[in-house]
Order: sequence, then structure tokens, then C-alpha cells
Amino acid sequence: MSSIPAQIPAYIDANAKAFVDRLARAVAIPSISGDVNNRKDVFAMADFLEGELVKLGVSVKRAKLGKQVLDGVELELPDAILGTLGSDKAKKTILLYGHFDVQPALKSDGWDTEPFVLTEDPETGRLIGRGSSDDKGPVLGWLNAIEAYQKSNVEIPVNIKFCFEGMEESGSEGLDELIEAEAKAGGYFHGVDAVCISDNYWLNTRTPALTYGLRGISYYKITIAGPARDLHSGVFGRTVHEPMTDLIALMSKLVTPSGDILVPGVEDLVAPLTEQEKARYVSLDYSVSDVEHSAGAKVALSDDKATVLMGRMRYPSLSLHGIEGAFSAPGAKTVIPAKVSGKFSIRLVPDQTPATVDPLVIAYLKSEFAKLNTKNTLSIENLHGGKPWVADPDHWNYEAAKRATKAVYGRAPDLTREGGSIPVTLTFAESLGVNVLLLPMGRGDDGAHSTNEKLDKSNFLQGSKLLGTYLWEVAKS
Repeated sequence: MSSIPAQIPAYIDANAKAFVDRLARAVAIPSISGDVNNRKDVFAMADFLEGELVKLGVSVKRAKLGKQVLDGVELELPDAILGTLGSDKAKKTILLYGHFDVQPALKSDGWDTEPFVLTEDPETGRLIGRGSSDDKGPVLGWLNAIEAYQKSNVEIPVNIKFCFEGMEESGSEGLDELIEAEAKAGGYFHGVDAVCISDNYWLNTRTPALTYGLRGISYYKITIAGPARDLHSGVFGRTVHEPMTDLIALMSKLVTPSGDILVPGVEDLVAPLTEQEKARYVSLDYSVSDVEHSAGAKVALSDDKATVLMGRMRYPSLSLHGIEGAFSAPGAKTVIPAKVSGKFSIRLVPDQTPATVDPLVIAYLKSEFAKLNTKNTLSIENLHGGKPWVADPDHWNYEAAKRATKAVYGRAPDLTREGGSIPVTLTFAESLGVNVLLLPMGRGDDGAHSTNEKLDKSNFLQGSKLLGTYLWEVAKS
């Protein structure tokens, strides 16, 4: 079996500094899709990415996705970046997806460095910065691989389609409709043979992985309002129904400290576990210490590896995320908030969908709120949702990725389902009718969405080689 020409990985090694510098330029753009004040930066990141693709000879099309109302302000959704490289009918066509928006980050959140300044730790080789791992590093990894082919005078063995978006961290608004429209005959995505996404992570810090399943999500916002304005607790305490008290009581009814979901019927929708499936979790290269290392503390819910893994991959979870409208600044402020909102989400698994879970959640919240006998009012919103996804890990797309992983890392990858949600994965699978592969670049301790997010420099470079080798191997499948 022939291997990828040696000059391609050699080029990546020789140009490591230039590739890290390009990642630093990308990280410096605070493309936070969920903040009104940063919407211009998401567009700036789209401009940056378009420019880098054009340098590689990619034919780029900017796709308008419409508008949204965010925090009471009507905004243009960031353009999706669609690109085409190659149109040889004798070659397979692979669609590459990634996103260029990021989660919010402030130094005051607990970062050791400025979050939008890529900082290399010389002792560990970590590249620290918001978006370094999720998902700017992997997106630029594709560009690194393509540049290595071109500068090494090696023909890219497949046609490539690109779909990069700037709203993934905020529900991928507008993208599903674009994919469904462009999947039709004559559309931009018509004729794609398979999809590859690099927007997830190894289970641990040592074993490469391929991911064939993701949990879905339903994300909720519950708002409780009462007084016409914020009140002084010394004047109104114990004289009025307080929205914050009601909200805390209501959110305490959603999940137990051990992770059990209290909404009736939600757990009943989960596909039953078989002994064969459980055996797959037992065999993975993962331990309870791995999850505790990633969390930074000994806080795992169980000492049993399979139980912890299944809690991450094959069972739903309900997590409380935050409260809006409450006093949170330093010092003491004796205020009764007039209106507060709580946010939580449920990660969904087969056979759950937002359509089956939402009615259960809404009915339960209304029932529990009624039990409070409060004169305040409750409103419930589903901010976004996506169905779970599972693919065939024996498909030729996965077989190519297995060979590529072994060629780059010298070992076969773990086959995993993942706890996170990338709703567009299912949209690609259903709209295009093709296999979708998740091929991660980063490690399990990268801290995406957290403080001090990082991507190991070795993973950035080896991951770029992996993506390039995958393209080589998939052409032979």
C-alpha cells in the first residue's frame, strides 16, 4: 500500500512557524457569534478565511444566511464561506466543514493569558487562546495540508468542497436551510461523496480517535418576572413574591447532584443498552482519571469507567448554565431583581429529539411552577436544538481515516461517540445522504469553551498531516 509522498509532511514540519503565526492571526479576531458587539468581528474572520482560501486557488462563494434578532438588536447573520477546489469527475469529492466563530472569553474569567492573543508555552508546547482548538486550529489545519500538497507539487487526489460558518457556537442559524437547498440537483453540495468534520477531540491526551456519534441538544431559557422594577430588599423583603427565589426553586427541580434528570419521561426515550454495546465502552483507552484530569479535579460521578463513558456518550445529560438579571458584581447589593432568567440544556441521545423532549420539559416546568403558588409569571423559550447523530464506523470514509491515523500516529484510533453536539452533522447526513466522519485534531484536555483553551503545537502539526493523509487515503477507498 503506497503512502502519502514524504515531502508533504516534511513541508508541514518545515513551515511550522508560519502555520502557528497564521493561527495567531486568526485567534486575534474575537469572532464571538453570541455577542452583539462582536458581530463585526465574525464578519472580519470570514474575510480573513476567504483571503486565505483564495491564496490557495480555492473558488470562494459567500452565502448570505439572513438576519436574526439578538438581545433586541436585528443583525445580519455571518456569511457562510463556500469553496471549491478541483472538479475532476474521476475523483471523489469530499466536503470539509468547520466554523470560525468562538465562545466568549475575558481575562477576568480566569484566563492566565489574554484569550485573544495566541500564547505558546515553551515548556509544554501548548498554544493557548480562544478558538485555538475549537475550531480555528482544525480549520487552518485543512489549509496547512492543502498548501503542503501545492508547494510540494503533489496533485491533490480528491475534489474538495468547503463549508465554513460563523454561527456554530450560537446554533448554526440559517445553515440548515442553506445545506438543504444546495443539496438538490445542481446545488453547491450536489455530488459530494462524503463529509469530514474536524471539530471535536480525542478522549484523552494520548490516543487518537474517530467519532461516529454525537449527542443532540435542546437549550432552554426560563424567565420569571414580577415587580415592575428592581426592589430594595429592606423595604420589600418578605412582602412580595421574589423572581429569583422562584427561579432557584424551579431550577432545583431539573436535575440531581448525581446527574439524574428529574423531568418525567425524558430518560424513558433512551434506546436500551445492550451487552455488546457496553463492551465497546469497556474496551476504550480511557479511565476515570482521564476525565478528572480534563476537569482539573477529582469530581467524576462514578469510579466505574464504563459508567462515566456512557454518561458522556450514550445517555442524556441536563446541565444548568447560568442566570441572567441577577446581581453578580463584587461587593454587596441588597436588590431584589424584577426579572431573572435561567438557562439550561439537555444533551440528547437516540431515540430522543427536540420534538419529543420539548413538550415534556415545558409541561413539567409549568407544573412545578404552579406548585410554587407565586404571583410572578413564567415564560419558557427553546433557544436552539439539534437531533443526535450516529454513523457507520465501517464505511470507506472511516476506513480511510483509520489508515491515515495509523500512518501518522503509528496506532489505530479509538472509535468513539461524543458527548458534545454539532447539529449540522445530522443535517449533512440527512440532506446529502452520505457518510459523515468526525476526525479530531485536539486532545481531551484542550478546554474548549473553558478558560485557557489550548491546542498542543504537536497536535496542530501532526493533525495537519493527518488531514492531508486522510485526503490521500480516501482517494484510494
